[in-house]
Amino acid sequence: MTDERVNALRTGRNIGAAIGGIIFLAFGIVPAFHFGSAGMLILLTHLSGGPVDPGIIVRMFLVVGVIMGLVCVSAVSVVVGSVLGTTLAWITDTVSEALRPAPEKAAQAAAKK
Repeated sequence: MTDERVNALRTGRNIGAAIGGIIFLAFGIVPAFHFGSAGMLILLTHLSGGPVDPGIIVRMFLVVGVIMGLVCVSAVSVVVGSVLGTTLAWITDTVSEALRPAPEKAAQAAAKK
C-alpha cells in the first residue's frame, strides 16, 4: 500500500473513533448505566439464589457493574466508529483511484519504479 492510502485509512479510523466517542457521550451513557446495573443485579440474584437485600456489599457490586457497563458500551462505540470510518475511507480512496485520469496513473507507476 502507498503512504497516501495508509494515511487516508489512518485518518478515517481516527475520525470514526472520535465520532463513535461523541455518539457514546450523546446517546450511550444512560443505556450503559442501565446495562451495567441490570446485568449485575441479575448476576447477584442468580448467585444468591433469590432476591438481593439492599446492603453495602450489593451496592458496591452495583457500582462495579455500572463501571463495567460504561467501559463496555464506550469500547463498542469507539470500535464500531473506527471500523466504519476505516471502511468509508477505503471506499473513498478506491473510488478516487478508479476515477483518476490515466496519465496520472501512468506517472505514479513510473514514479514507483
